[in-house]
Amino acid sequence: MARVRDDDACPGALQVHRAADGALIRIRLAGGAITPAQLAALAHTAEQFGSPAMELTSRGNIQIRAITDTAAVASAIAGAGLLPSPTHERVRNIVASPLSGRSGGLLDVRPLVTELDAELCAYPELAGLPGRFQFALDDGTGDVSGLRPDVGVHAVDADTFAVILAGRDSGVRIPVGAAVPTLISVAQRFVQVKGTAWRVAELADATVLLDCARPGPHYPAIPHPPVGWITQRDGLVSLGAAVPLGVLQARVAEFLAAVEAPLIITPWRSVVISDLDEGVADTALRVLAPLGLVFDESSPWLSLSACTGRPGCDKSLSDVRADAQAALNDGAPGVHRHFVGCPRACGSPSGAEVLIATGHGYQGRHP
Repeated sequence: MARVRDDDACPGALQVHRAADGALIRIRLAGGAITPAQLAALAHTAEQFGSPAMELTSRGNIQIRAITDTAAVASAIAGAGLLPSPTHERVRNIVASPLSGRSGGLLDVRPLVTELDAELCAYPELAGLPGRFQFALDDGTGDVSGLRPDVGVHAVDADTFAVILAGRDSGVRIPVGAAVPTLISVAQRFVQVKGTAWRVAELADATVLLDCARPGPHYPAIPHPPVGWITQRDGLVSLGAAVPLGVLQARVAEFLAAVEAPLIITPWRSVVISDLDEGVADTALRVLAPLGLVFDESSPWLSLSACTGRPGCDKSLSDVRADAQAALNDGAPGVHRHFVGCPRACGSPSGAEVLIATGHGYQGRHP
């Protein structure tokens, strides 16, 4: 759908969006990483000052809705260490392969997430990036490259990255050590030339951002998150848990935090709990599954997503989450369906069949 406004109202932890159900804030998590203590703090904050139904976003971030005291929430977020830069907090949109360094992949991109986040916040001009501009660090798995990031790197071997522009292989190859400087340089150039564009794909010619770039094919979308029992290369265990429709209740978040293990919020609205020994992993699985988290990779919940819909969004023509849940078992095998309340189609995953509410049913828009 064509964009109809040029002002960037994308919410952050400090820039509040006024939704139909009240104030909404979005907390950026670099690479989706969040500590148990930080997740517990967000759960407590949501219960005290907003809706306990926290939302996981398609960029691995967390939203809190229906906030009654925005100043108190901002203070709580800062106190939890989730506001490293008040000026740059909306532009810290960094996705990374969620199992990097633990399972699969050609190299560990986690140190690059930390480096990129720090560098991004260090340049004053990069505070001018749009709130939707997305960076990606793919360890060669191909998971986050398929999200069509504005700029990213994709490991082609242990020493080399392909540079991604607007989700396409640019044809440019760089050593691993040049990854963060290259990403920062492209972002700086985008700020200079973007005009009213929010995304690299909106530029008439994205190659102006990177010397020698020749846009190639898009990386294919990966429709599902890592789910279930995942044995790490060090013998420990990660648990991948899908969160139905991306709604993480504060009470469930508190149980996740109680496992006291590293957590990653993925761009598929799921959670990865890592570095568990087998006994702890088994206990966690038995506790968390009855709370509604999905550990079965064949579950139809993995092929279903939705925007907020009514009553939270005043633009929505339907309660899309209720409609999606009612249609849980109606989908065709292998097809991801994303239910939305209006043609803006917020949060639509790459490669999904988008079902748009019309007020008297849904019309489909295929990828």
